Amino acid sequence: MKLHKRTLKNGLRIQAVEMPGTNVVTTLVLAGAGSRHEEMEISGIAHFLEHMFFKGAKKFPTPKSVSESVDAVGGKFNAFTGKEQVGYYVKTGKVNLDISLDVLSDMLLHAKFPPEEIEKERGVILEEMAMYQDTPTYQIMWDIESLIFGDQPLGRDQIGTKEFIKSVRQQDFRNYMNDLYVPKNIVITIAGAVDEKDIDKAEKYFQFEDGDKNREHVSFDPDLAKKKYSIREKNTEQYHINFGVRAMSEQSEEYPTLRVLAAILGGNMSARMFQNVREEKGLSYSIHTETDGFTDTGYLTTRAGVKLGDVLKAIEAIRYEYDDVVKNGISEKELEKAKGYLVGQIDLETEDTEKVANHFAYNELFYRKTDDFEEEKRKIESVTKEQVEELAKKLLRPENFRLAGIGPEIKERELLPLIS
Repeated sequence: MKLHKRTLKNGLRIQAVEMPGTNVVTTLVLAGAGSRHEEMEISGIAHFLEHMFFKGAKKFPTPKSVSESVDAVGGKFNAFTGKEQVGYYVKTGKVNLDISLDVLSDMLLHAKFPPEEIEKERGVILEEMAMYQDTPTYQIMWDIESLIFGDQPLGRDQIGTKEFIKSVRQQDFRNYMNDLYVPKNIVITIAGAVDEKDIDKAEKYFQFEDGDKNREHVSFDPDLAKKKYSIREKNTEQYHINFGVRAMSEQSEEYPTLRVLAAILGGNMSARMFQNVREEKGLSYSIHTETDGFTDTGYLTTRAGVKLGDVLKAIEAIRYEYDDVVKNGISEKELEKAKGYLVGQIDLETEDTEKVANHFAYNELFYRKTDDFEEEKRKIESVTKEQVEELAKKLLRPENFRLAGIGPEIKERELLPLIS
């Protein structure tokens, strides 16, 4: 794997990542334009705007012509909105790289946001919102983020509010785009069957007008997250819980240690949560401990679906595993197994052009780093038993615990002792 990169005079960064042995190319446009840039009155604009870029531009003037351009060559065409970034990508065979660059550049440079398409898309996004609300495995993640980060952009879900979705206008999209979709806030990465000459090709297609705006994302205020728990009361067949703590940012030297701790607790089928909460106690079908990191904060949580009558027992069992790793530490065997698992997962990512493009684009966009996968593996492999145990003691403290639930009401007097 070999990385080539170029920064243009207007600040646009273009990367080509050579991946021997593949005939596939992922072309990714990554912009620092996620939902953390939204004040409450425009909550949801980053996600709505992502939809609107597919509604037609100059060369591909209709939604159908946009989608047909990639469908006709059997490619994968999609986009995503995160808290800090928005991405648009096409994954195709090598011979169709020009098509990928053509349609993505047309979308990003010449989008028109037709008012009639805005009206249609309001209903689409409201249905998307309803789908998430009806899917507890999605909703529970947003609920725990709301608890951990509080009522501020980082704690709100990217889909936004019904009020904004129903009221947004064409000019709102243009204003947001003009502020954030500027060359210095965008990285274009092509990964797979490419070489350095393909940077010239990408530069030819992405002829941005110079732009020097770039609104800062809304800073995270830890004092806005005071609630210990929230229960979204709903008539469900299974109780969904997410139990965890706020943690360090992905920039922290401790972040690799956090990933190892999560893997030991519940990263896979041989981890503590799966073996003790599911296999031994039979309290859950699905249970998993995971982490996520942002530029200035992060979290570790354990998510599970449990029987309605066993929800308090399941919370108690998860709490027991948190307390046990603090009190009794971990074994060397657990440490090596967790590190081996994470390193193996990283190796699998290196074969996927989509994941490789995301890796290099993200590191360049936010940190101007060119760390490859070997550096990521080295950091994981250097984590020690003592570091994991010290981090567990620092994070897994009763005052840090937060719990989100979806299902029937739980009495506070029964719940609070389990998370305090």
